[in-house]
Amino acid sequence: MTTEVWFTGKHWDGFIREGVAFYHKRLQPLLPLKLEILREGGTGVDALDREANQILKKLQPGDLVILLDEQGEHFHSRGFATYLDQLRLKSPKRLIFILGGAYGFADEIKSRATGLLSLSSMTFNHQLARIVFLEQLYRGMTILNRHPYHHD
Repeated sequence: MTTEVWFTGKHWDGFIREGVAFYHKRLQPLLPLKLEILREGGTGVDALDREANQILKKLQPGDLVILLDEQGEHFHSRGFATYLDQLRLKSPKRLIFILGGAYGFADEIKSRATGLLSLSSMTFNHQLARIVFLEQLYRGMTILNRHPYHHD
């Protein structure tokens, strides 16, 4: 199984690039992870459809897709670690987390997803959400590996 995180749009601030690189590097010994940046759909009524088409072209049968969405399921960190473990036990060929752009996801993508995951009841800038998610992914993996990073 491979694990991938897809981001919509480029990292436009230096600290975003640095934060993503920092957690990507920390994750590698615990969870080899591929990061991919997708093109934004632009503006206008069809923006979400353009992003959806791009995502659908890249997905393969058997992919387990989890969307980061404000209407998704909420977890505390230990609950998220358990959720990660359950996803991995399903042994998909690819486990793909997708963080959309500023306007979320088209319904077509939501219907293809295995699950929706929310980082918080608060709204984060989609760029900042990248760092927050990767940190939580790292935290979840350290919990599963009994690493002392997480404190209750």
